[in-house]
Amino acid sequence: MILHAWQRRLQRFPVRGRAVLISCLYGLAAGAAAVAFQLGINWLYRLGLCRLAQESKLTFLFGSLALLVSSSLIVGWLLNSFCHEAAGSGIPQLKLAFWKDFGCVPWRVAWVKFVAGIISVGGGSSLGREGPSVQIAGTLASNLAGLAGEARQNRRAAAAAGASAGLAAAFNAPLAATTFVLEEIIGDLNSRLLGSVLLAAVLGALVVHGIIGKQPSFTLTGVESPTWIGYVLTPVVAAVATVTGVWFQRLSLGLRERIRRQKRIPGWLIPVAGALITWVLGAAVFWHTGHLGVFSLGYDDLSSALANDLGWQLAAVLLLAKFTATFTCFGFGGCGGIFSPTLFFGGMIGVIFAGLLNLEFPVSRGDMLTLSVTGMSACLGAVVWAPVTGILIVFEMTQKFSLVPALMLAALVSQTIARRLNTHNFYDALLASDGHQLEHVRPPRDLQSWEQVPVSALANFQPVTLTSLAEAEISRLLAAHPYQQFPVVIAGQLQGLLTRTEAERALATRTPASLKPATTCLRLETVRQLQQRLIDSDTQMVLVLDRPNGQVVGLVTLHDLLRTQVMMAQQAKADV
Repeated sequence: MILHAWQRRLQRFPVRGRAVLISCLYGLAAGAAAVAFQLGINWLYRLGLCRLAQESKLTFLFGSLALLVSSSLIVGWLLNSFCHEAAGSGIPQLKLAFWKDFGCVPWRVAWVKFVAGIISVGGGSSLGREGPSVQIAGTLASNLAGLAGEARQNRRAAAAAGASAGLAAAFNAPLAATTFVLEEIIGDLNSRLLGSVLLAAVLGALVVHGIIGKQPSFTLTGVESPTWIGYVLTPVVAAVATVTGVWFQRLSLGLRERIRRQKRIPGWLIPVAGALITWVLGAAVFWHTGHLGVFSLGYDDLSSALANDLGWQLAAVLLLAKFTATFTCFGFGGCGGIFSPTLFFGGMIGVIFAGLLNLEFPVSRGDMLTLSVTGMSACLGAVVWAPVTGILIVFEMTQKFSLVPALMLAALVSQTIARRLNTHNFYDALLASDGHQLEHVRPPRDLQSWEQVPVSALANFQPVTLTSLAEAEISRLLAAHPYQQFPVVIAGQLQGLLTRTEAERALATRTPASLKPATTCLRLETVRQLQQRLIDSDTQMVLVLDRPNGQVVGLVTLHDLLRTQVMMAQQAKADV
């Protein structure tokens, strides 16, 4: 009753007034969630690893091992028992939901990501907090839109606004958060959603200002303008940082794909491998140097590097250890983002170059800082392919305008190299490896383009199939899934389609089930061909094969076709 009354009151507001009001709600709620997430990570990290670091080295070794192993086991159990979509960064999952499901994300994604992210990053895994912050905030805003009476197909604005507020609160960078959501998730800097995204980002930043403070993520003192040496070396540092980001993407996603293919190790146990590698590297670095930068975010050591309190030799050790720990944590299915690690890599690369140059020539503090922050921006830009975001996020995190020209130069070098070495950015490559075609994210804008879209852009590449017509198998499948028809694939060969009605009849009478003939197509056939096959099919389902008479790799239903058409119509309307 209270919820319905609230919805009725909202409906009385003028359309524009209601849009502003609920955008404020999204921004405040999402910002609060992101701040709570950040405080939870910091609390667990200080309570665990920082407190252990104050004890004897042996106590630290055994205590940190127990912490990382136990936290990774809990995270693995949470992700595999409650929500697979909460694994990894969270940004590509939200991006896919924004386009494929109209911004509608289940509640469980938010709470699983919140708990698992705190335990994973706060427990020492070498991952970042920005991806989880974006996914948590976007999911929260999407569901608040539902509580406010928004239909499922009208929640894109909420998801985008929540994501912007979450990232703004995570990094205290509202401008970068706005541009990132527009560049990466929406894919249009002139989107009609700009107003709600910007308003939510501002409110997210105000929330973090009110709870944590106005200070930037990294405090730089005594900043000087760079000399000609800094500008000359900026392209070199940017190039090295870019190549580092490119290889980080390749190694992370390559390891993740190999782990996904294996079937012997249960999913809940896999994150332990990344935790153990992180522990070995982090413990070794701590034993010899007393630094904890390999674990968790690593911001304490990155701040020390920017304050010129870290030698280039130690920076090189931290870079190699952090790089290995991060791509293994992500590849083995950890829960966390990649913004913070890539900023760490780039910052350390800048410190290394400045230190090596200082062996022969005196390097000013302004040049050292310039090389560090341009390395941060270039490495991040190489991974996410969002150059404006890369410039703004480092600028807002440091609040030093004198660094902007060098950041712009680094962004130019970064984008030129990264786009030649990789086909997609980190998030699109991850979606592609999961079987999602990028046409999902860039819907066509006219009928001719729509008819030429490949079937792979619409298909569900995780079909539920029946591998046996035994009564026990049919009963199990009916109980586990609500679908009305199931492809029957026995010994790798497609037999036909079993409807729920026929399956229930066969179980009730204990007689063999009869199958309907299946309509098939290839993944590279066009929507124009698919439409005719759906019309001709009695089941309104077309199975996607990897080759003629090959294996079933996906399926397309009339619902998939209509959903994408509605998405296309909404996008065209938004562009008018």
